[in-house]
Amino acid sequence: MGIAERVAELVQIPSVNPLQAGPKSGDDGERLLSDWLANHTEALGADVVVDEVEDGRCNVYARFEGTSDRAVTVDVHLDTVGVEHMEGDPFDGRIEDGRVYGRGSVDTKPTLAVVLQVLEEMRALGERPSRTINLVGTVSEEGGGLLGAARYRDWLLERGQTVEQIVVAEPTMCAPVHGHKGGIGLDVTVHGHAAHSSKPHLGANALSAAARVVVAIDQEQERLAALEAATPVGKGTVSVTELAGGLARNIIPDACTLYVGRRTAPEENIDEVRAALCKLIEDSAAPLSTTIEVLYGDGSPGFFQDPSCDLVTVLAQLADTAPATAEYGSNALKYTEVAEQLVVFGPGSIDQAHQAVEWVDIDQLNRAVDIYRTWFTQ
Repeated sequence: MGIAERVAELVQIPSVNPLQAGPKSGDDGERLLSDWLANHTEALGADVVVDEVEDGRCNVYARFEGTSDRAVTVDVHLDTVGVEHMEGDPFDGRIEDGRVYGRGSVDTKPTLAVVLQVLEEMRALGERPSRTINLVGTVSEEGGGLLGAARYRDWLLERGQTVEQIVVAEPTMCAPVHGHKGGIGLDVTVHGHAAHSSKPHLGANALSAAARVVVAIDQEQERLAALEAATPVGKGTVSVTELAGGLARNIIPDACTLYVGRRTAPEENIDEVRAALCKLIEDSAAPLSTTIEVLYGDGSPGFFQDPSCDLVTVLAQLADTAPATAEYGSNALKYTEVAEQLVVFGPGSIDQAHQAVEWVDIDQLNRAVDIYRTWFTQ
């Protein structure tokens, strides 16, 4: 089976994140792909652990023993974004015009296919990789707070283990990405008191208080924008991206909800950022009270890896690409505690991810196969 056909095979196994499921995707989530990966890697001779993360959604840890005492983890998130906006069959995995099409064809099933292709080739030749390869499939990257990555991190810590090098699979055009922002999301409810709109003094307008929060967040963004960036990843940002409230046109609104998203730079302390942001919201809404919920855990600081480290340098040389930073987030946010060296890397362009028509160039797939083949035998 060629690399394009293997990617197509994986695309044809729907694995839409349950938070984005719909009629086209069904509600199996990553279950079918987790089962496939566990069975396939076990048949290839790996030591396989199936680790339930949440409600039957399982990470898969497949260990292929190498010939040295070095080890690398390749993390591939198994879930994809939703497909309800896609054209045609989102899981057809068709191959045409030098591309593989379908949901997950670029984000991020190609790396899973590439690593398996190289390991299968080596097994057929009676060879083993020079270093132990931990092929890790994680759930819940596209929504839900990187639960799969957090669980793999905790699984390692429970065993007192770290990994020398971790590669997080994302479409980077085979350029090693050594930094990107983290973030925290806050669901905010401003509590007011309803009254007849003809007598607003008898109520407490939650929309007015929420408007003060929005203005305060905009001012905070102006402050952040004026700071100097400490790394190439850039500065933190903050914005309000959702706002909802009001009962009727003749009722003073008793509640208003908003979503505040804060992107964090690598040098920022996530606990300090969270505390300061909550205080800003509470102070600007006063005298009305607020309820603030942190979505999907306590948030993550940005990640930044020295681009001169061995992992970044080797991948850049093998791929003939320059190290880079990215604007999007990834599972790398959960691995700084357990990885000595950490990079985001994979074939294809992030520009094709999440689109109504998703695809990957077969040339990129072949390039990634060559890179991994060489790297695994060094």
